[in-house]
Amino acid sequence: MRKVNRRLALVSAIAMSLAMVVVAPAKAALPTVRIEVGGLSKQIYIHAMLAQQLGYYKKYGINVVLTDEAAGASAEDDMLTGSVDFVLGFYDHNIDLRIKGKNTINVATLLQSPGEVELCRSDLKGIINSPADWAKQKGGVSLGVTGLGSSTNFLTLSLGAKAGVPQSAMHSYVAGAGTTFIAAMKNKAIDCGMTTEPTISAVLGQGIGYVLTDMRYGSLTKAALGGPYPATCVYGREDWVTTHPDLTQRVVDAMMDTTRFIESHTAAQIAAKVPADYYAGTGLDTYVKALNDELVMYNPTGKMPSLGPRSVLTIDGRGKLASGAWTAADMKNVNLRATYTDSFVAASARDLAKADKYPNYFSTGAGAIKS
Repeated sequence: MRKVNRRLALVSAIAMSLAMVVVAPAKAALPTVRIEVGGLSKQIYIHAMLAQQLGYYKKYGINVVLTDEAAGASAEDDMLTGSVDFVLGFYDHNIDLRIKGKNTINVATLLQSPGEVELCRSDLKGIINSPADWAKQKGGVSLGVTGLGSSTNFLTLSLGAKAGVPQSAMHSYVAGAGTTFIAAMKNKAIDCGMTTEPTISAVLGQGIGYVLTDMRYGSLTKAALGGPYPATCVYGREDWVTTHPDLTQRVVDAMMDTTRFIESHTAAQIAAKVPADYYAGTGLDTYVKALNDELVMYNPTGKMPSLGPRSVLTIDGRGKLASGAWTAADMKNVNLRATYTDSFVAASARDLAKADKYPNYFSTGAGAIKS
């Protein structure tokens, strides 16, 4: 009789356990935000993947899908058509799009300098010593950019215009970045080209190019361009941001937590968190050195520098006016204040403090988005 009772009790316990499994509520899926980047492995865009690797998107209650594009102009097109929600790209696109009547807005400024370098082929050393020498080359020069309509294209034309080089002497060539840029230089498809780390270190390490103009940070940026040039930011369509303030805030929270990580860790510690293929072309030591040298380009506050928008407009305007892409009236009438907001960054300090105190607050706690 005791054996029967034990069996009945066991069967009853199993049945209750199964019942509990069946009726247990399914875990709600995190809302998805799509972010596209014009080159995920570039150090200027390190926030996108670093936030993923650190688990910060989920920490703030969102699932982020990252997609990679060869150039920021392509990512911009995908954002405008609604294929993605945000772009991690250069702030200058927001000014250019606003002039074209397409309203986008920067919600977090991650770089206070562009991190770009104009490199030229090694066989041209002593022939091309500054952008002014582009005008002296027979037939002009082939200038590598990540894409037509990209920020590297904007800046290249600006460098030439600042040096008095006519548009007819500058021929933009889509060289991309990384292996495609290196191949374009090796094959002499380009004379000079604009790129970022880790491609800069790869070109210099292989001895196939030299630095013509360095715009990576601070005083270098000002000397090359004539003023500050805030660069990488998180931007999206203004109507999407307006109708999705909570999701936007969570993206900004993750980015600002990533900035805090960058500010509080060494280049080696940061590099240890990125995928190994990011430094496959240079080696880890070279990647770390390059990152360490340009850590100052990251913006610790996430806010737009006060002189930034006007300076970017002026710098890009040189090339845009010369090419006919912009008019003087465009530059005069564009509403720069509408191209960015610091409100989400300002609110992120509160959210980061809350997440520090209650680690699951935004993912599964009281601050989670209810389905």
